[in-house]
Amino acid sequence: MKKFFEDIKKDIKFKSAGPGKKLTEDTSAKPDKVQSSSATKNLRHAPSEGAQRAGAAALARIEQRPRPMVHTSQEAIKNQVKRELEAEAAALDDTEKVASVEGAEMKGATRLSVPGVYFTCPLTGATLTRSEREAHLKEAILMRFEEDDGEASVMMIHTFNKDREKVKTAVDIISKYVDNICKNPTEEKYRKIKVGNKVFQEKVHCVEGSREFLQSLGFISVMLPVEGQDEEEEFLVLPEQSPDDLELMKERRDRLQRGEPVRAQLDRRPQAFSPSPNAQHFELPPEFYNLTAEELKKEQQQRTESVERHAMLRTKAMREKEEQRERRKYNYTLLRIRLPDGNLLQGTFYAWDRLPVLFGFVRESLVDGWQPFELIAPGSQKLQDSDDVALAECNLVPAALLTFAWDAAVQADIAAAGGKSPSLLKPELLENLQSLS
Repeated sequence: MKKFFEDIKKDIKFKSAGPGKKLTEDTSAKPDKVQSSSATKNLRHAPSEGAQRAGAAALARIEQRPRPMVHTSQEAIKNQVKRELEAEAAALDDTEKVASVEGAEMKGATRLSVPGVYFTCPLTGATLTRSEREAHLKEAILMRFEEDDGEASVMMIHTFNKDREKVKTAVDIISKYVDNICKNPTEEKYRKIKVGNKVFQEKVHCVEGSREFLQSLGFISVMLPVEGQDEEEEFLVLPEQSPDDLELMKERRDRLQRGEPVRAQLDRRPQAFSPSPNAQHFELPPEFYNLTAEELKKEQQQRTESVERHAMLRTKAMREKEEQRERRKYNYTLLRIRLPDGNLLQGTFYAWDRLPVLFGFVRESLVDGWQPFELIAPGSQKLQDSDDVALAECNLVPAALLTFAWDAAVQADIAAAGGKSPSLLKPELLENLQSLS
């Protein structure tokens, strides 16, 4: 055994000698133990890492030193494989979790009566979600400066500023600037605006887009000396205008006064469905409610209490007040109209859209929409096209199924004249006819 460890020592000493160094021959070795020259040549290659570690451990035991904590190459491989398997398992687990969430969302999407609320940008025609519309509108308005800086600045003033009173005040002051210039075109004082002026700062400059509008009129920024001050101040100065330029200023002033906020238009997303027993089943996305998720949850918990509350004796004023409070909880409403052939027409509306908007939507979806028809709400309530009443006030929120009926008298006249019953939905809607799940 001792001889075996001495041989190990030789291997270690050989490695420490390094290439180019000659080792002293061991004369104690017996002839029958001497290896051939080719074997010796192979032996003198550096010993393997495993052999070195085994030798070090054995020497440590003989010399009664603490055994060093070393890992064999197989242990290292096992540990590496273990780490890789654990990482792979973790990645697979994450993938399964994501797939599970996505699957749940897809299932939820299939249950929803409509995937969400969408809008159309009047400037670009793009379809937008509620969260996208404001940023998209701003970008679209700013892009208009390349075509018409006057129109774009008017859009900025009326769209980017929420306080309508501040907008009105700024528009009135700017209009006064234009009026004074047009009445006194040669008077320089009317063509100079001191930017640091308190009225200008508090009434005009604070309104986004006002400076851009003045620049569209021809005002330029100039630093001018002020009497009694050492430093110059900024002024907006308008060069003297020609008669044609003055007429253009008046036109832009009128456009500013008529300006309205640019709003994304609600995409009603008209859709046709084949006859279904699920026509009265609605699953709406959160956008339809003017409530947070927590408030919705609380509302669901309180629904059981509403039965008891309705059973209580209440005055008409109390009931109306409660109904108004309930209607304010909804931003939008999803309406379905059951047609005489059993097919369903569906559209999204603002909760405070008026009845003429609903009738117009139905009329535009029909081949013969020019013919008079009726819409009957739940509870056999007949809705009139001429009634300027909000959908929420007709209790048609957050969703409702209506019944469509042609005007009976008109249909009798058509039948008496030998005419056919009018066609219903337009071909483009029937081509995309779907089934309610």
